[in-house]
Amino acid sequence: MAPIPKSMFGVIIPYPGGPDVLEYRNDLPVPSLGEGQILVRNEYIGVNYIDTYFRTGLYKPPSPSSNSNHPSTNNPDDTSSPYPLITGKEGAGTITASSHPSYPVGSRVVYLADSTYAQYTLLTSPPTQATLLPASLTPETACAAYLQGLTALTFIREAAGITQQLGISEGPWTLVHAAAGGTGSMLVQILAVMGAKIIATAGGKQKCELAKKLGAGWVVDSSLPQEEVVRQVKEITSNKGVDVIFDGVGKATFGTVDLEVVARKGTVIVFGNASGAVEPVDLFRLMPKNIKIMRPSMPGYITTPEEKEAFTSELFDLLVTGKIHANIHQVYPLKDVAQAHIDLESRKTTGKLLLKVE
Repeated sequence: MAPIPKSMFGVIIPYPGGPDVLEYRNDLPVPSLGEGQILVRNEYIGVNYIDTYFRTGLYKPPSPSSNSNHPSTNNPDDTSSPYPLITGKEGAGTITASSHPSYPVGSRVVYLADSTYAQYTLLTSPPTQATLLPASLTPETACAAYLQGLTALTFIREAAGITQQLGISEGPWTLVHAAAGGTGSMLVQILAVMGAKIIATAGGKQKCELAKKLGAGWVVDSSLPQEEVVRQVKEITSNKGVDVIFDGVGKATFGTVDLEVVARKGTVIVFGNASGAVEPVDLFRLMPKNIKIMRPSMPGYITTPEEKEAFTSELFDLLVTGKIHANIHQVYPLKDVAQAHIDLESRKTTGKLLLKVE
């Protein structure tokens, strides 16, 4: 392996704001390796909606003391503010330094960790963060599928309790909002493998066609007036309603669509804020149909190495056998990260956005 430099290039957020605050730098310190840790030279970095939440300040960033990849970690005079911040939650690349026996130098890994918008990322707990890649999966494919694939799989299995039943061709009625997006496309594909009846919403003809190709049995154009979306979903289900709703849109769909079309004893799973955070809920609105509401987080389902191994193995098997695939919208150079954020927030993209580290 090539010698590890003392400085690296990466992207920092000096303070919360729009895409214009994303600052490409080539003088960031390379994190120092500690006991039981690994240092990964990134090849691909995933761009996710959660990255925009940390950029805008919607989500509170981790403190410098709890983040070994924080650019101010090596500056003892700057420990009070989480900014400047290197954001990013997933990456794939090659281990360039290791003090963990199960993760040798030269191995390829895909991982979930903080501060991935950089040339190097330090993983402080490899067994819960990183997975060694099989020869059949490229870093590009793995990075495109990992976070959102695990999110979809854990939400389907754990939050919704949906499992594949051999001999059963029709599972529960499900509704997936933003079905042409990164997480939405994974939800549709995996639900199709599980045998669920899938209604997908997506904005515009092109996205609706993609959702259909991914496995949705019915598609509804989300650019229609919401009362028309509600009418079509009810008609599709013969007024029964939807057993499980997967909502990554949030504010714009929760109260006006989800609570209207969810079935009696149904479940609404809200996991994203693409249109803004869901406002406080009047619990009395849940009573007529005994509705269950969840706001899950994927990391809460894979907190142990055993949980991570089980879900990762299932996801890799789905990818390798061709039952699902990674739908990549575009690969951007790392220095063009601001454009990637603009494109993602425009809601005009389909599938996964990746950053390429040269």
